[in-house]
Amino acid sequence: MTGINPSSRIDGIFFGKVTNRWEGRGPSAIGKTPVKGPQEIDEFGFLDDEQADLEHHGGAEKAIHHYATEHYQDWMTEGAIPSGTAPAAFGENIATRGMTEWTLCIGDKLRLGTAVVQISQGRQPCWKVSEHTKNEKMAYLFQKTSRTGWYYRVLETGVAAQGDQISLIERPQPKWSVARVTSARLTRRVTQHDAEVLAMLPELADGWRKAFVRMAEGNMQEDTSSRLVGDKEPL
Repeated sequence: MTGINPSSRIDGIFFGKVTNRWEGRGPSAIGKTPVKGPQEIDEFGFLDDEQADLEHHGGAEKAIHHYATEHYQDWMTEGAIPSGTAPAAFGENIATRGMTEWTLCIGDKLRLGTAVVQISQGRQPCWKVSEHTKNEKMAYLFQKTSRTGWYYRVLETGVAAQGDQISLIERPQPKWSVARVTSARLTRRVTQHDAEVLAMLPELADGWRKAFVRMAEGNMQEDTSSRLVGDKEPL
């Protein structure tokens, strides 16, 4: 991937409020809508966006979620989401065309408006994606395809607006595309050597590095039922 210099314009910026969407289940801010004008970015992402579960969403390592607009057509063609579904249906904060999990790498530093961000990990889809899209298989399909989007940590605060440019400024890990690492993390189909390398990859989010430590030690078992299905018992 050396020599690639992705650059795009922000198609949309999307924020959500924490609400109780589903009876007997936890609250969520996955329902995001477009916002206009310059939006402030601090170390935890867009200042006016909300997250319901800071243990699994948001925080410094998952400050901003970016999704490729072109994936929507793939999902619609495959019948996973209704025709005409618009970006933010998966709870992303920003959407663009021309940047995907296959063209970007873990550790990539990008200028987002006036801010500087760095790709920290792919997204681990949870049951909320399935509930929000009304497709009970959606979280599993995210994992299967690696069309999960990716998260940024914020290196320099700033502002961004729809129409602003987002462009790559540094690529320290050209061998480790977001798609490759996300597939390894979610499917746990990874060689011991690759798991050892990823366990030490400094740009990778700490939680993912710890997961690759376990894989490097031969522990490929992971109970994903809570994340993918969730607790459906009354709260």
